[in-house]
Amino acid sequence: MRKYVLGALVLGLVAVALVGAGGSAAKSEAAPFKVAWIYPGPHNDHGWSQAHDAGRLMVQKALGSKVQTTYKENITSNAMVPQVVAGLVRQGYKMIFGCSFGNFSNGANGQLYKKYPDVLFEEATGTQIKKNQSQYFGAGEDTIYLSGMAAGAATKKGVIGYTAAFGTPEVVRHTNAFALGAQATHPGVKVKLVWTNSWYSPSKETQSAASLASAGADVLGQNVDSDATGVYAEKHGIPWVGYDSNAESSAPKEWLTAAVYNWGPYYLRRVKAAMNGTWKPGFYYGSIKDGFTNVAPFGPKVSAKTRALINAKKKAIVAGKFNVFQGPIYDQKGKLMVPKGKHLPVLPPNSGADSLYTMQWLVKGVIGNVSHVQPPG
Repeated sequence: MRKYVLGALVLGLVAVALVGAGGSAAKSEAAPFKVAWIYPGPHNDHGWSQAHDAGRLMVQKALGSKVQTTYKENITSNAMVPQVVAGLVRQGYKMIFGCSFGNFSNGANGQLYKKYPDVLFEEATGTQIKKNQSQYFGAGEDTIYLSGMAAGAATKKGVIGYTAAFGTPEVVRHTNAFALGAQATHPGVKVKLVWTNSWYSPSKETQSAASLASAGADVLGQNVDSDATGVYAEKHGIPWVGYDSNAESSAPKEWLTAAVYNWGPYYLRRVKAAMNGTWKPGFYYGSIKDGFTNVAPFGPKVSAKTRALINAKKKAIVAGKFNVFQGPIYDQKGKLMVPKGKHLPVLPPNSGADSLYTMQWLVKGVIGNVSHVQPPG
């Protein structure tokens, strides 16, 4: 009888061991956490979408088989987003980053968080925050100001051409920051503005560059997503300031610098938080100090003197001793918009208050008007 009891005990222990081993195997073979990104342009646009995709690749490299990432590119209209999201949800994606203004907040898109309560939504450049929706961006105005300093130092005629996408507060404040930076190194400089009313349109951007050059601009800058302006600048011998990514290879002789974004660390933090159950909604606004934004390496036409001026201003921004939108600042008509000793907050403190996220006026020295065309959808 003892033998039977002992045998049963041994079989029981073996069974427990097998169950435990099976559980461990199942745990080690757990399905990867699925994360998706939505881009307004192609993933290799040499600009905005490419910078986001570099962040996605950082997540994939850091987390390996624990995650499965994908992207949907050329989502040019917010009206396309609900269908894209529906497809991703059917495929089991639990976290989606919308990398363009209004992806998860404009019109019907602002209800996606409610339709898919088990999905975590993260939207770049917006303000809508819900229990499963967060917002993220950063102080691009700081590094755009610095890139504007390079443009101001490079112009001989005192006329810079600037191609911009839509008249959203984001693009308006960036245009103003660029102009203020240019004025810091070239007082009295004029910034001529052309709108493409498109985030990514190489043909329109090329046409804009040609138009601005014909109008007397001897330096070009941009707040659009492709490198088409740089390609034109290189061909015609015009110094160029890019945006979003380091696109020096597109214009090696004429490249000055660009404001660039490092999305990867934020994406990695947020994906890790989603995976371990610590994700919470919020509003992230990155900075030079935390590594979110910076200026790209300088090109050969940026003098040692200009580099020193830019680096000194950068240190002042990081130290909190300089604010790009510190008054006095006047608009195109000479109206005082920011009094001396004051600066604009990122978000409006109350309804109707001016802020970086509501800006719809242009600073003195900018030639042109704010486009009233908004992103489609």
